[in-house]
Amino acid sequence: MRAVGIEEELLVVDPATGRPVPAGPRLVRKVRAETAARGVTSVPVVLDGSGMSHEFMRQQVEVGTAPRVDLSALADQVREHRRIASRAAEAEGLAVAAIGTSPIPVTPAVSADPRYLSLLATFRQVAGDQLINGCHLHVDTTSREEAVAVVDRAQPWLPLLRAISSNSPFWKGHDSGYASYRSLVWGRWPSAGPTEPFGSVEAYEQTVEALIATGAVVDRGNLYFDARPSERYPTIEIRAADVCLHPDDAVLLGALARGLVTTLAQDWQDEVPFEPVRVALLRTAHWRAARDGLGGHPQHPGTHPPLPAGGAPGRPPPAARGRWGGGTRKKRSGRR
Repeated sequence: MRAVGIEEELLVVDPATGRPVPAGPRLVRKVRAETAARGVTSVPVVLDGSGMSHEFMRQQVEVGTAPRVDLSALADQVREHRRIASRAAEAEGLAVAAIGTSPIPVTPAVSADPRYLSLLATFRQVAGDQLINGCHLHVDTTSREEAVAVVDRAQPWLPLLRAISSNSPFWKGHDSGYASYRSLVWGRWPSAGPTEPFGSVEAYEQTVEALIATGAVVDRGNLYFDARPSERYPTIEIRAADVCLHPDDAVLLGALARGLVTTLAQDWQDEVPFEPVRVALLRTAHWRAARDGLGGHPQHPGTHPPLPAGGAPGRPPPAARGRWGGGTRKKRSGRR
C-alpha cells in the first residue's frame, strides 16, 4: 500500500470580521520556536511532518502531514496540524480558515522571501492575485519513470478531484458563480494546468528545461502542472484540489489520489494501452468542474460527454482505453 501525504494552505483571518490578516510569517516563527523549545529540529518544508511553513502570501500558512499508509493516522495528522495552526493564530487574536479564496475583499501581501519577490517581479498581477489556498496530494511512487507514466495517464481524472474539492466560490467580495474560482486564478500561471503525455522521463525533463529556457517559468518549483513528479520527494504531486473545509474531505482526496495512482501504475506495468486526451478537452473538463463542482455534469474521463448530475464514472471502457498512442508499449526490462 502506498503512503499518502497532504499539504494544505490556510487563510489567516481576523475572527471578528473574517478579513485576511498578513500575519502568516509571524505564526510560522511562533510554531517553529515552540517546536525548537521541545527539542525538535524543524526545517522549512511541510511534508516531512514539521508542522507549518510560510506561503506565497503573508495572509497564508501551509500545514502538512508526513506520508502515511494508514488513513486513520493520516486523518489524525491532518487534524493535529490544523490545530497547531489554529492555536498559534488564537494566541495572536487571530484564526485560520480552510477556504480556497477570501469571501472578503483584500489586498494580498507577498511574503518577504527573495524567490517570492522574484516571482512577483516576473509575473506581476498574475502573481499578485494569488491569495488562493489549495490542497496538494503526494502519493508514493517506485521510480521517476513510474511517476511520469502515471502523470500521463491521470490527466482525464484530475477534473473529478477538482470537482470533489471545490471550496472557493468567492472572489473579491462577490459570489463568482463558480464552485472553485481558485482554479481559474491558479490557471493564469503560464505553467499551470493539464499536460499532454510526456511519454518518458527524458521527454519530461526536456520539456521542463525548455519551459525554463523561455523565461516564462522561473525554476522547477514554478512548474504548476495539475500533476507532476515531485521535485523534493519520491512522489507524484497532484495540485488540482482546493483546500477542503472539513479534514475528512482532505483525507478522502488522499485516498482517491492513492487509488488512482495505484490503478494507473498497475496499468502501466501491465502495458495496458491508453488514449491521450487533448489538452483542449482537458481544459473544458477542468472548467466545468470549477464552475459546477459536483452539482453539475462533469465530463466523463474516458468518453468526455457530460455525466448525469452526481454521476460517478467508472473506469474508461476498453475501447477508449485501447486507443492510447496507437497500441501497446514495448516490453520493459528491470524491476517493477
